[in-house]
Amino acid sequence: MKNINLLILDDKEENIISLSALLSDIENINIICSTNPNEALKLCWKNDIALALVDVQMPEINGFEFVSLLKSNPKTSHIMAVMVTAISKEDKYLIKGLQSGAVDYLYKPLNPEITIAKVTSFIKQIHIQEEIIQKNIELEESKKALIKANQEAEQARKSKEIFLANMSHEIRTPINGIKGIVHMLKNAYLSLEQLDWINRLEIASSSLLLIINDILDISKIDSGMMKIEMEDFHFTNLLLDLEQMFKIKASDKNLEFDVVLDPKLPTHVHFDSLRLEQIISNFVSNSLKFTEKGKITLTVESLEKKDEIHRIRFSVSDTGIGIKPDSVDKIFLAFEQGDDGITKKFGGTGLGLAIVKRLAELLDGEVHAKSIYGQGSEFSFIVDIKEVKDKVKIKRETNLPYSQFPKLNPINVLVAEDNELNSFMLAHMLQTWNCKVTVVKNGRLALEALEKDNFDLILMDTHMPVMSGFEAIREIRGNIDPTRRQTPIITISASVLEHEQQAAFQVGADEVIGKPFEPTELYQKIIKIYGSGKVNNLPF
Repeated sequence: MKNINLLILDDKEENIISLSALLSDIENINIICSTNPNEALKLCWKNDIALALVDVQMPEINGFEFVSLLKSNPKTSHIMAVMVTAISKEDKYLIKGLQSGAVDYLYKPLNPEITIAKVTSFIKQIHIQEEIIQKNIELEESKKALIKANQEAEQARKSKEIFLANMSHEIRTPINGIKGIVHMLKNAYLSLEQLDWINRLEIASSSLLLIINDILDISKIDSGMMKIEMEDFHFTNLLLDLEQMFKIKASDKNLEFDVVLDPKLPTHVHFDSLRLEQIISNFVSNSLKFTEKGKITLTVESLEKKDEIHRIRFSVSDTGIGIKPDSVDKIFLAFEQGDDGITKKFGGTGLGLAIVKRLAELLDGEVHAKSIYGQGSEFSFIVDIKEVKDKVKIKRETNLPYSQFPKLNPINVLVAEDNELNSFMLAHMLQTWNCKVTVVKNGRLALEALEKDNFDLILMDTHMPVMSGFEAIREIRGNIDPTRRQTPIITISASVLEHEQQAAFQVGADEVIGKPFEPTELYQKIIKIYGSGKVNNLPF
């Protein structure tokens, strides 16, 4: 505890000597004395005086005037002043002293015990005030540091989001072209060997897309942007579809894949089917990666039922390499795998199980893992799912080649796309559906084309040089010609960030498609615009 400076002001030297002697045993004070009020004022300005014992009766400047001068100066207004007086104890003098700014009185002749007790008490108050001031300073500094840290975190989040958006766009755009060419080749007359090559190319592009989606999903969850979308769906069919898909993948590795369904499971449920499928798929894909022989089993069981809520356990067990006991806790962490050798031998980002854990938390569920090293592992997801009593009508899509989609009545389509592979693929699809196609490489050229010809539909990439798709759409929606102004626009963006997709609608897009897309999705968007009456020609 630091010492505080105490001023004794009295015009009589003997009073100063006796009072100094009386206070000399009090700890944590430095006593400064003066017999001249003007000199005392200078001492207060130059020294950090905290407490002043001021005689009332002095020539030139009395105690009341001295204290008033202290309190009127910002540099000395904090000083705690105590009047020391031998005059009457009448209330009018007490009031006058308090009005001048004093906090208390000491009466002569001084009572040693009372004087020491009061001065000690004031010193404690001053120390407490100084501690409060210091705490406030530290709190203010902490507040500033926190604000700065939040600003830096927000800037880092925005920078990461911009990076992910750019990365997503730059990678998804060529993937979209690759997958589009794959669809085109599947419509060609190929030998069985060539078709096998194409299927392998499609699997490779899908694997690359899965990695990009994993990174974006982690980012969305971390930033609180991941949305859970509940819907009614056919629970059994979803599980059977997964069984069919993974049986094929397992057979490619000469593995068995079994699905065991509890008869007590509900047929129709209300849940997020997309995220449930993502969790199960990540479990099974993980087992497929680390299992060289034997089998993988997906077991779905109803642990208990209360009213319409089923507590359901999804578990995937395998006969793979297993996990070392000291590594089990690491596997649900982002960018982590069981041990360093795993990444070297099997590859992977280490994001799959981390996404599963975070999705499980969003769905109010829980995940578990157990393993015997060298013999296999089991991963499980337990969650409450609501049963739906009314049957859900599921419309199953037929996976026809896009060349076999019903032809449209001829419509004139403008494609604005700077990537040649994507524009080539889009033009081929549209022409297959009986559309006339004009291709331009940026928004400015799209506006020029629109002035020369009337189009029934515009497909607009959002990121293009010279003029972006957003800028071009604003220009189109502001066109003085109502026919051109109302031309239906579908944006095609490699960004999957929701705010950018919403921005497309805000500037005037009618529909939004993300890259890469399936031909069915584009075809259905066109049909939807037909149905809205925005295109006069009817399909088929």
